Amino acid sequence: MKREGVLDIKTIHEISVEKLGEIIRPAGFFNIKSRRLKALIGVLHDSFKEDIENLSPVATDELRTLFLSIDGIGYETADSILLYALHRSVFVVDAYTKRFLGNHDLYNGNSGYHDIQGFFMEHFPPDTYLFNEFHALIVYLCQHYCKKVPLCDTCPLKDEFVEGLV
Repeated sequence: MKREGVLDIKTIHEISVEKLGEIIRPAGFFNIKSRRLKALIGVLHDSFKEDIENLSPVATDELRTLFLSIDGIGYETADSILLYALHRSVFVVDAYTKRFLGNHDLYNGNSGYHDIQGFFMEHFPPDTYLFNEFHALIVYLCQHYCKKVPLCDTCPLKDEFVEGLV
């Protein structure tokens, strides 16, 4: 998108869904993603005057509800937008988070998204940098140690115990 100069709300709003799909093709599922991105951009264009800064006065819960109302945006995507794009103190739960918790006996697979998110938000102060960094560390850990076939013997957390979600 950067190479094509398609990074601002106005440009993405004006480009056709087909052209956007061609640009994001390397990301996979480009037809679905282009339609969903256009839907999100449509809301930002129409309701917030093409300026992400106009989201600043809107409460986090209201923004989350707004994002969830857009076709194709679920909890993980809505919370990713809130944390990474809007710098709101919301912990993102994804497959890596669940794998990390499961491999460390903190999660048995029965808890839903909100329970897992609540676990992190109750045990850490509401700090955007902390949530961003902690999630990035979980992703790193899962990419290198908590793989589908875990490498527990070499895991830097192998001797740590944390009371948790189970």
